[in-house]
Amino acid sequence: METDKGVVLATERYGSAESWKYVSNDGVMERRRDGSEGHSGGNSVFGVFKSVFLPQGYPESVSDDYLQYQFWDTMQAFSSSLSGTLATQASLRGVGVGNQEATVAAATVTWLLKDGTGMLGRILFAWRKGSKLDSEAKKWRLFADVLNDIAMFMEILAPYFPACFTFIVCTAGIFKSIVGVAGGATRAALTFHQARRDNMADISAKDGSQETLVNLAGLLVSLILIPLVTDNPVLTLCLFFLFTVLHLFANYKAVRSVVMETFNEARLSIVLQQYLKDKRILSPPEANQREPVFFEFGQTVPIKLGVRLQEIAQSPEDLQLALKENSMPYLLGVRNGCVCVCLGPEASVSDEIRAMCQAVVLSNMLSSSNSREATGAAPKQQKGHWEMVHKSHKLMDAIFNPLLKGAEAAGWDMRRTLIDWDEWRVEWKTKSS
Repeated sequence: METDKGVVLATERYGSAESWKYVSNDGVMERRRDGSEGHSGGNSVFGVFKSVFLPQGYPESVSDDYLQYQFWDTMQAFSSSLSGTLATQASLRGVGVGNQEATVAAATVTWLLKDGTGMLGRILFAWRKGSKLDSEAKKWRLFADVLNDIAMFMEILAPYFPACFTFIVCTAGIFKSIVGVAGGATRAALTFHQARRDNMADISAKDGSQETLVNLAGLLVSLILIPLVTDNPVLTLCLFFLFTVLHLFANYKAVRSVVMETFNEARLSIVLQQYLKDKRILSPPEANQREPVFFEFGQTVPIKLGVRLQEIAQSPEDLQLALKENSMPYLLGVRNGCVCVCLGPEASVSDEIRAMCQAVVLSNMLSSSNSREATGAAPKQQKGHWEMVHKSHKLMDAIFNPLLKGAEAAGWDMRRTLIDWDEWRVEWKTKSS
């Protein structure tokens, strides 16, 4: 068949979208599209859409979960845009737009106070929680969107409480500033996960284009909604709750669709617990499906990573107990009902993973022995804690290497982690040294 049309000299393709072949025909090299010749119009329209709104090289240049995440992210952005319109209208009415008795100075002061408290909230939140946004990106992403809905609800209600209007909008401004920090930072973490060709900038730019398109659609719908909801608080609240439900559902589906191949505390704990149960290594999709996306409080013994030596050893005897049966570049101990891990400066990524696994094992031991309330002051309790530490060392010696090899074979990225270590690093001396 090829001899009738000519000899194929070369083939080429643009990503996975189209393929072409170069054919020699009577001494002339012709370029032909592979496949049907009659669908180029539809393909060209789709190609233009892809080049405008999707990263170059899609789908090979992004993670497998990119399209599903972006679909739900688009849905939540659209519903959030409509909710924001209702909140903005309420805020403008609250500061005096449309009220002849309101003064420009009073409205300006209210708006400045709102912006000022928001700036302070942004700085304080980034200071207190900035290091958590990488390791728990899913949780903080969902938290940001829930907090955003609460802030918009407060702005809608604020005009009906004129005596407390300034306080309410300032509180909402603080919430929205936290949303800005948490949402932006976690979006950067998710973009890093999605980038497969060091193309973070391209993915971020195309995400901005998608969001702009969604906001334009939201703007058109808002032009229809505003005349309907003006001076109609019941309809305003009903539409707001409808958009909020859609917004939260889409956000939940979005974070649930993300499949990260790097370990954080939650995913590593899930994989370890399953391995201890039946020696099976969970794949990244399985572990991500089980990973909690809401914050949990008071369910397990707390774990502190990268602490000072003083958190573990209060005396030379404590230090020797911490070093007993331990040849690893980290130390474990129990203090005030918390499992504390002290990291050495030469610890590798696998050492950090092992330390976290051992801390989880020790936390489970403490939980099963009902010792969460222990303060570490009683000598018997302290001795029992060190026995648990030594037992956890022996357990990790037996299971860690098979666990590490199995996790790498299951598709986990063992070159880096998202475990949230503090910056303390300690060099200790053993008896031999």
